[in-house]
Amino acid sequence: QVQLVESGGGLVQPGGSLRLSCAASGSIFSILAMGWYRQAPGNERELVALVTSAFRTNYADSVKGRFTISRDNAKNTVYLQMNSLRPEDTAVYYCNARIDGSGSYYYAPYWGQGTQVTVSS
Repeated sequence: QVQLVESGGGLVQPGGSLRLSCAASGSIFSILAMGWYRQAPGNERELVALVTSAFRTNYADSVKGRFTISRDNAKNTVYLQMNSLRPEDTAVYYCNARIDGSGSYYYAPYWGQGTQVTVSS
């Protein structure tokens, strides 16, 4: 069984920084894309940033230049460095990864439990 465990959320003032981490554990043969999504109250879940197995990255326009996604394949971990945070970045942030857990080349989507990020003075 595969699990994604997130950490690093919290309360930060506008202009501040946070770093989120998400570690995958369990039966893992390989991981394709890993990413971060967020959902604010009353809004749909949206993609924040994505990094492929080839380390190509993609960002939502609203976070370009402020957030940086990275991954450590040796640790099966993805990170999100968030700088210049704004109140509108407040949301629950979810980690997502497509993982082959059986060597079958079928990559199932897995989600973390979510971590709250609150940007407020």
